[in-house]
Amino acid sequence: MRHRGRSARVPSVLMRLPAAERRSQLLVVALAVFGEHGYHGASMNQVAEAAGVTKPVLYQHFRSKRELYLELLEDVGTRLEELITKATAEAGNPRAQVTAGFTAYFRFVTEQRWSFQLLFGGATRLDEEFAATVRRVEGVISEAIAELIRVEGLDTHERRVLAHGIVGLAEGISRHCIEQDLVHDPDLLAAQVSELAWAGLRGIHGGR
Repeated sequence: MRHRGRSARVPSVLMRLPAAERRSQLLVVALAVFGEHGYHGASMNQVAEAAGVTKPVLYQHFRSKRELYLELLEDVGTRLEELITKATAEAGNPRAQVTAGFTAYFRFVTEQRWSFQLLFGGATRLDEEFAATVRRVEGVISEAIAELIRVEGLDTHERRVLAHGIVGLAEGISRHCIEQDLVHDPDLLAAQVSELAWAGLRGIHGGR
């Protein structure tokens, strides 16, 4: 791994667009602004300026900064859920599915850094309404992972507990890489972490 400096690159929205397209473009711009500055550090003025629109235009689409942020959380969470669900569904067996799930997760973090920052940043955790959205996302992903845990003797609750631990492992590693500004190969990292997770699950099987 090596270090690499990054700076936000916010797309500009200058042309006239239909309402639905304008809203989508504003969400893209807002994601970069909130991803870099956080919820409390960003303002609707910053979003409007980065998007190349007036503040009244922004408020035509989103009544408040909170409404905009909540919609972004829902959008980002849904995209992450869909990526992991699709990746695991296409893998051939539980071992490959675990690797595929981690690969989808780490690629998401690498390719959509602002999305990860938005979803799992500190400010999101401190607000109960925001945190509820994140817990829902974690719950959906954990349920998908729990279905892949084939350990004889474990009941549904135990599999869910282990699944939450696996999801927390991926989140913790990703958070560390972002905080330390580390560059990593998401496929290699996924292979290493899935090996760690799979070995741990096999250990549980052997101890029962």
